[in-house]
Amino acid sequence: MTSTPYHITTLLEKMTSSDKDYRFMACNDLIVELKKDVLKLDEDAEKRVAQMLLKLLQDKNGEVQNLAVKCLGLLIHKSKETNLFWLNETLCDNLTSKEEQLRDISSIAIKTIIAELPPPSNSLSARISHTLVKRLLNVFKDPSVDSHVQLESLDIISDLLIRYGNLLQSQHEEVLDVSLSLLKNSRVAVKKRSIIVISQLVTCCSQEVFLKLLDYVISRLSDADSILMYKTYVQAMGAITRQAGVRMSDLLPKIIPLVLSPCGEDSGFKDDELRECCLQTLESFIQKCPRDINQFIPDITSIALTYLSHDPNYYDDGEEQATGSDDEVMDTDQEVDSADEYNDDDYSDDDDVSWKVRRAAAKCISAIISSRPDMLAEQYTSLSPALIKRFKEREDNVKSDIFEAYIMLLKQTKAFSILRGRDVIIDSNDMETDGPILLLQQQVPDLVRGVTKQIKQKSDKTRQCCFSLLTELVLTLPGSLSSTEDLNKIIPALNSSIHDKNAASNLKIDILHFLHVLLRNHSPACFHPHIYVLCPLLVDAIQDSFYKITSEALLVTQQLVIVLRPELTQTADFQFEPIIDTLYHSTLLRLKATDIDQEVKERAIACTAQIIATLGDKLSPEQLNECLCILLDRLENEITRLTTVKSLSTIVVSALNVDISSILPQTFPLLASFLRKNQRTLKIASLNCLTVLFEKYSSVISEDLYCPVLKELAPLISEDDLHISQLVLILLGCLSKGIPSSMNFIHDSLLPRILFLLSSPLLQGTAQTALLNFFTSLVRANIPSLTYESLVILVTEPINNPSKDPAQPLHKHGYHSIAKCVSALVSAVPDQTDDTVKSLVAIISNKTSTDQQRLYALLTIGEIGKYYNMRAYSELQQILIGTFNLTSEDVKSAAAYALGNISAGNVEQFVPYLLSQIQANPQHGYLLLQSLKEVIISLSRHPDNFLKLKPCVEEIWSHMFQNCESPEEGKRQVVAECIGKLTLLDINDRLPKLEAALKSESENVRATVVAAFKFTITEQPQTFDPLLKANIGTFLCMLEDPVLSVRRVALIALNSAAHNKPSLIKDMLGFLLPKLYAETNVRKELIRQVEMGPFKHRVDDGLDMRKAAFECMYTMLDTCLDRLDIFEFLTHLEKGLKDHYDIKMLTYLMLTRLSSLCPAAILARLDQLIEGLRATILSSVKPESVKQEYEKQLELKRSAIRALVTILQIQDAIKNPKLNDFLAQIKADKNLNTILDNAIHDTKSLTGETSMDTS
Repeated sequence: MTSTPYHITTLLEKMTSSDKDYRFMACNDLIVELKKDVLKLDEDAEKRVAQMLLKLLQDKNGEVQNLAVKCLGLLIHKSKETNLFWLNETLCDNLTSKEEQLRDISSIAIKTIIAELPPPSNSLSARISHTLVKRLLNVFKDPSVDSHVQLESLDIISDLLIRYGNLLQSQHEEVLDVSLSLLKNSRVAVKKRSIIVISQLVTCCSQEVFLKLLDYVISRLSDADSILMYKTYVQAMGAITRQAGVRMSDLLPKIIPLVLSPCGEDSGFKDDELRECCLQTLESFIQKCPRDINQFIPDITSIALTYLSHDPNYYDDGEEQATGSDDEVMDTDQEVDSADEYNDDDYSDDDDVSWKVRRAAAKCISAIISSRPDMLAEQYTSLSPALIKRFKEREDNVKSDIFEAYIMLLKQTKAFSILRGRDVIIDSNDMETDGPILLLQQQVPDLVRGVTKQIKQKSDKTRQCCFSLLTELVLTLPGSLSSTEDLNKIIPALNSSIHDKNAASNLKIDILHFLHVLLRNHSPACFHPHIYVLCPLLVDAIQDSFYKITSEALLVTQQLVIVLRPELTQTADFQFEPIIDTLYHSTLLRLKATDIDQEVKERAIACTAQIIATLGDKLSPEQLNECLCILLDRLENEITRLTTVKSLSTIVVSALNVDISSILPQTFPLLASFLRKNQRTLKIASLNCLTVLFEKYSSVISEDLYCPVLKELAPLISEDDLHISQLVLILLGCLSKGIPSSMNFIHDSLLPRILFLLSSPLLQGTAQTALLNFFTSLVRANIPSLTYESLVILVTEPINNPSKDPAQPLHKHGYHSIAKCVSALVSAVPDQTDDTVKSLVAIISNKTSTDQQRLYALLTIGEIGKYYNMRAYSELQQILIGTFNLTSEDVKSAAAYALGNISAGNVEQFVPYLLSQIQANPQHGYLLLQSLKEVIISLSRHPDNFLKLKPCVEEIWSHMFQNCESPEEGKRQVVAECIGKLTLLDINDRLPKLEAALKSESENVRATVVAAFKFTITEQPQTFDPLLKANIGTFLCMLEDPVLSVRRVALIALNSAAHNKPSLIKDMLGFLLPKLYAETNVRKELIRQVEMGPFKHRVDDGLDMRKAAFECMYTMLDTCLDRLDIFEFLTHLEKGLKDHYDIKMLTYLMLTRLSSLCPAAILARLDQLIEGLRATILSSVKPESVKQEYEKQLELKRSAIRALVTILQIQDAIKNPKLNDFLAQIKADKNLNTILDNAIHDTKSLTGETSMDTS
């Protein structure tokens, strides 16, 4: 690039032109050149460019100055170190210039350079930042320096501390001394900038400097003799708290009383601005130190409640505002000002700052609510009534914050109710009589009364807050507004607000959203008296010119239609016919329109479908036909087809049996074509729609309609997308029942794909069930070419002819699927059972059979044995036990499975024999125990069948305890599951025996017994749950057992209880949590080195224990959040961020959950969490590592960054300096930045968010 230096010289010449446009274009071209990686400048060229840019900083044209600043920022990436130092020195000299414009532009240039400097890891940045801070601090040694220079210098120091604070440790004390001295400055702006510098300093300074700062501020607060001085140091304390509140926990007993002091009645400082500062600082303490400030919460709450109503310049005679009629309140021509009745010529509302105190008090209360979910019940007693009373606040900004505080209370209650909803009440005595839900229910009338009075106000902001609060109330407590009295207040207020000619669009949208939530979460009957008010309201909204209002109104109308007629097959108890035409025509008008927003089109289609599905029998044939024709037209439109397909499904499944056969000939080809589209949601909707169509109209669907559909189904059957495969199989099952002849067309393409899926190792769950149901329907369809025998041959082809594709042997899971399929065919054709069983027994007995054939036969015998009594095959047991001597482990396991299932089908005959074999054949002990486990598990699924086992229980129990001390862990696990299930058969008798076994000296017995107790905890409520709750503590006390393996099993049992029935353990968490948290620590005594040839390998015997502990923590986060101290929880979670791979992955999942559940706690501990994430995200793998290590490290980084992205979604998280610095480091790395972008995109897709600011 030899021409570049010449080109730069040319640009420099143009920069001296007298024409400002030349200078502007030259700077612009220079920016382009400096961005090129290939551009290289020698030292002399750098100097000339820098000198010219410094000269342009004094240009008379502002645009040229701005471009010169940008050029300087880019130039530092091309400059040598000496030139960089010279440039910064020159700019610092300019900073003290007497010319104000030069000072300002030089300050901007220095900030730009700081932003463009290399990251802190670069030594150059350290040297430059040190030099800059030194020069800037010298400014304050000159007492005559202009205050504007001081302000700019403080700004630059603040920027340096944000980016390079950790590199400036040696200068921290000097920065602190200068900043503290400036707190005495007479200029308020200088004080504020000094406080900002101090707040940035505390994020990176040493503990010694931090304590020096706090001691100084505390001493100055103690000695303050003026309001101004007290206010300054309270503001400083608030800024320190916001940035480093976690570091202040030990000094809170000294600090809080000093901050509370000016708010007391006996305080000598009676100043509203000081009170505001104190309340803001207290809010910061609550948010940053919610756990450590616990002892002061009552005092802070009392003060916040006092100042929430602090309005010394307004006389309240005790009556509520807005006591006039609705017309008087809503009349926009009449100004209502309660202060007008007091004529005080010496006072103006402009001088009143008491509203700031009330606003700070409201925010303080909101902080208490958000950070202390454990105090919800108490908050409903103390805070809720006070907030409701203050809804009458006269200042809109304050009123908005009061509503926000109450909305926060409702959100916390909703989280609590969701958590309680997952729990199972196992004892009526456990029902809370003073819980937050009950307290909220009691306060609903007062809440509604207070809100409805405010809805009548003129302010759009106030009314939006009212409807937001009511929406949150209904979501928190569905059905809470169902009383006639409440609705009689809300509906008229809602109606008058939406018809207010001055109401903003956003207010109308909020009203409609609330109405939609209200209709969805209440009984339809309670709205019937108000239908004739709601209907005109919605019709007007549908006709609104703003598309968002129209869209929301159509959504509400769709819900209103359901409310009109909730039971389609019953006679309605009120007359809705008069409004059908009104709703129909207003919706039809939007359905016909083509020049409207996409959202409105979709909502109009969905609303029309709901009208047809709910009121179709009340529409005339002409009206119905008109709608169907339009829907058919929308089905052909690429933009609206997905919504239309879903809408057709809604119409077809309606209990009214609306006849849409007139459009079927056009509908089927379109739906078939949609199956080819590369749009998964459209495929799913189309398959669902086709399924309901075949169910409803099978008698009128001809071959030329269903054949095109069948042709499109084969490519959709794949193990890559089991959900779509499942839908296809359900569709085929419907076809085989409704139109059996259609199955003649599946031989060539569909059946081979289905058989391939049957052999897939991925087939499981609902997809497998759908496949089995399809084969059951198929064999019952009596198709000549698809008889029972032919289907069995097709299904077992991979077993009987394995050589067909030797490169892909049948997976073990495929044998299980094929066995289930044959069993399903047998169950559909019972006449074939005996012949099938005989042939399977023959395969097992035949010495020439392959292991694959035996495995299939044994598994199939087991599946058939679940429902068919094998009494006639008395020799079968001996045959199955004989296979235990074969070499194949898979065959032996299948034999144990088959033996257990046939024994479950005939307990009286087979179980005694099985027990005798356990005693007689100890060499097959494990396999026989497996069989016995299958018996117990199979019978336990049906309580009546389980009772058949009662005569044998004592003998089984004895056998199990004989095997408790087995050195084989696998055998002990089988024994534990059997003992647990047997205990449920007679829990009153067996549970004490289990407790007694806990005292055994054998660690294996103790571990087995605790594991057995885990199997007594079922997800469904049981009559014996109170007994489990009374005794669970005895078993979980094994967390104190000296043996590691016993403690681990106890942790697994605790995890099971927390997951399935948290009520069992919630009252014991005070005892259990310390034991759980203790197991999260890495124990050096459990780490040992193992020599493997020339290599040494570290083995951590405590790793499994820690995994179990963190898994239990993860479960409790989901089920016991209301009983956890989140900050203690986070303390132990932080350890997991530095632990083993598996544990790190768990902690990232927990961080993701906590970011949405407890955002305030995450923000309070963000600095520590960032350090844990940084260690993983910025780490690198050793060059000699194997490929698996690279893959594990990459997956760790992805998971950590996903957790980071969820933290970024927390409001105000991006304001954290460490987080910003960490983000900058990630973005500086190309690979990490790609992972970050992908994580943000995935999060948006899941949450539906449109933007996320990480800049």
